[in-house]
Amino acid sequence: MPLLTQRIPDLNEQYSLVASLDNVRNLSTVLKAIHFKEHATCFATKNGLRVTVENAKCVQANAFIQAEVFQEFIVQEETISFRINLTILLDCLSIFGSSPMPGTLTALRMCYQGYGHPLMLFLEEGGVVTVCKINTQEPEETLDFDFCSTNVINKIILQSEGLREAFSELDMTSDVLQITVSPDKPYFRLSTFGSAGSSHLDYPKDSDLVEAFHCNETQINRISDVKYS
Repeated sequence: MPLLTQRIPDLNEQYSLVASLDNVRNLSTVLKAIHFKEHATCFATKNGLRVTVENAKCVQANAFIQAEVFQEFIVQEETISFRINLTILLDCLSIFGSSPMPGTLTALRMCYQGYGHPLMLFLEEGGVVTVCKINTQEPEETLDFDFCSTNVINKIILQSEGLREAFSELDMTSDVLQITVSPDKPYFRLSTFGSAGSSHLDYPKDSDLVEAFHCNETQINRISDVKYS
């Protein structure tokens, strides 16, 4: 077991939040999935760590890492929250590189002393320890999307890997991604409008990409400033 993931009672008592992982790249991969804005708000409870990213109060992405995922997870208060620069956090988590040597893992101990204090990251790989301190900010109020089941008009569950492949086929010169959901053909359509014209990707409701398809009426939404990487 790496030194950083071994419990140190006297040291941990001074922190409001302590979280340890044997392999930091699992956390890094999850956070990269929601990294479409520079800053994120972190919430820690006894159940785990939630990282929320919002854009213009209309789009929200959440990554929740359950407490059981960590080798050590200590929260001294009912709820701990702070705002942090997600770009800097990801850079620190990959400070030993994004492509590890075979059989080599980067361990992490993350400590937060409380309001006004920086988030401290202790990263260890191959006996080498690096300490990073990231300034935290006052947490901003996040939107509470109340997805009551009685108000849901359409609901589709898609395989993430298949959807990623679909995005790779889109026209990257388009600033807009249009998503069409319909109870009839084309069922599920992704549309772009780039320099070469418009293009569409259609998927039937019984496609291998679609895990569940519940659609009551046609709905068209447009997303701007799309990043296809």
